[in-house]
Amino acid sequence: METIILCGGLGTRISEETGLRPKPMIEIGGRPILWHLMKCYERFGFTNFTLALGYKADLIKDYFINFHLRSSNFAVDLSTGAVEIDSKPTEKWRVCLVETGADTLTGGRLLRLKDRVKPGETFMLTYGDGLSNVDINKLVQFHKNHGKLATVTAVRPTARFGELSLNGNIVKKFEEKPQSSEGWINGGFFVLEPEVFDYIDGDQTILEKEPLERIALDGQLQAFKHDSFWQCMDTMRDKKMLDRLAQDARLPWLKG
Repeated sequence: METIILCGGLGTRISEETGLRPKPMIEIGGRPILWHLMKCYERFGFTNFTLALGYKADLIKDYFINFHLRSSNFAVDLSTGAVEIDSKPTEKWRVCLVETGADTLTGGRLLRLKDRVKPGETFMLTYGDGLSNVDINKLVQFHKNHGKLATVTAVRPTARFGELSLNGNIVKKFEEKPQSSEGWINGGFFVLEPEVFDYIDGDQTILEKEPLERIALDGQLQAFKHDSFWQCMDTMRDKKMLDRLAQDARLPWLKG
């Protein structure tokens, strides 16, 4: 099953990093967050990826063009320019990189990939800036069982601040940055049927606006509830938190 990853946005809320590189190439623990995201899918046996590129697409292309050399030991004969590689990366991914426009919005990027999705073939879609330990196999099975056009993974984000449970002035419970007890939000990690393309008008269509709103009104959108690890990387605060988890080798997005 193909996994489409949206990699073309400007990432303006984390401009300290995205002035130099596209958001999916921001490093977490010394590797791009995109690498970690693809590992989330690989963990469940999904290794075919299509990347919808836009802003600074050349840097993502360069990363994958040189991926083999970056991940291997090799020798270079300077007299001939020949390269002898004596090890291979463990990743067995097939990655298709597609230019989808510098100013194209999320729905438009997906629509530009319509011809790359086989008729009648279920596919997956996510954003290139979020990590989760969602069980992809269970997500796909949930989608197949309900038979609708679209499934979105619903998550409860970590609260930005600590939470106090009070009885008058007495603190009954103190929890530092717990999982939010508020409503579910869109966590990405979609499973979709090709008919969703019919809901997208063009490049300036925001997927999360009219298309998904109409799909929901038609009774064709189901939510797969995930209440374990999920974290997007919208700000430097998010980036630093994910980086700490990676540096400590905890990697909760690859566990559970």
